[in-house]
Amino acid sequence: MNGRTLIPRAALAATLFWPLPALADFQSFINGLWPEAQRRGVPGAVFRQAFAGMKPEPEVLALTRKQPEFKQTSAQYIVKRVSQLRVDKGRQKAAEWGEVLEHIEASYGVDRYVVLAVWGNETNYGGFLGGHNALRAMATLAYHGYRKDYFRKELLHALDILAQGHTTPDNMVGSWAGAMGHTQFMPSSFKAYAVDITGDGRRDIWTTIPDALASTANYLKVHGWKPGQTWGYEVILPPGLHAARGQTLSIAEWEKRGVRRVRGQAFPRPTDQARLLLPAGPDGPALLVLPNFRVIKRYNNSDNYALAVGYLSDRIRGGDPFVTPWPIDQLLDERERIEIQTRLNALGFAAGEPDGKLGPASRAAISAFQKATDTAVDGQPTPDVLERLRAAAKNR
Repeated sequence: MNGRTLIPRAALAATLFWPLPALADFQSFINGLWPEAQRRGVPGAVFRQAFAGMKPEPEVLALTRKQPEFKQTSAQYIVKRVSQLRVDKGRQKAAEWGEVLEHIEASYGVDRYVVLAVWGNETNYGGFLGGHNALRAMATLAYHGYRKDYFRKELLHALDILAQGHTTPDNMVGSWAGAMGHTQFMPSSFKAYAVDITGDGRRDIWTTIPDALASTANYLKVHGWKPGQTWGYEVILPPGLHAARGQTLSIAEWEKRGVRRVRGQAFPRPTDQARLLLPAGPDGPALLVLPNFRVIKRYNNSDNYALAVGYLSDRIRGGDPFVTPWPIDQLLDERERIEIQTRLNALGFAAGEPDGKLGPASRAAISAFQKATDTAVDGQPTPDVLERLRAAAKNR
């Protein structure tokens, strides 16, 4: 796999690709990758296999405009990413992979539940790896000029991974943006941080779960994870302190200003630096986030993402939900509220006219549905309720 096969560019274009006229430009782009791939030591056979029969994937261009970390409210994002179903599944995975996670935590010093929460947020614990061939997705993006230089470089890194024998083109499954495997590594991050914890000679984040989880722990460790420390605390603020959102002070300074943990526990380290985060504004949960929160953001530079990972890790561990609820008007959009009413009516729970206005009838119908499905009864129109209604419809 590490040998070099010298193929002149013209010969490669003439013998490896037979483009249809409509695809000629795309094939020319692919052919143009060969000289640099060859200089990097990618064998010709690997290059041919990677791009054999490839066509652009137009769907990925539409997906560049649908990034939930930045399109949804924090409330919508968090309650979907940290649903009770995902918490329950995370606890099952914690038991299933307990020995592996214990070994990873001991080896890298990263909280096993945070590693699990990254896995849960990235691919629902391997339930959906992205559905795209990463090579094809990145080639399409680079060809169409979307962050062209970046995706061209990532595509070449992906060829290096294939040349090193870590996986095959068919197994290189990932997101529309080329993030791959169970915990969604871009090719350059894979090369820098992926590890072979099983000792089989391959860093396999696609089909070997221990490698994927250990690679995530290594990534967080290298980016500064502080062992034995958490990511943040839910707090209660004194009147008027909401204006301090975004400010960073020591825990001791926050305490002097009257900030307290929601359940009255002491802060373990008064010298920790913490930033005040109000993801839903003054009417939602208030949090002090610590340096490990910033480390999680190295995985995805979004407060929403880091909050989802941190919160899910606490819930998998056995922690309680936030004490301060998310504002109801930020949880679901109108389309989703109408869908809840429509599905409740279809299942025989009288929610009234599907108009998106979740009044007493709709709340009573939600409560009845929750009671019938043996889930906590609160009548709240949350994404978890919508997810369960969809599942109930499939199982009828």
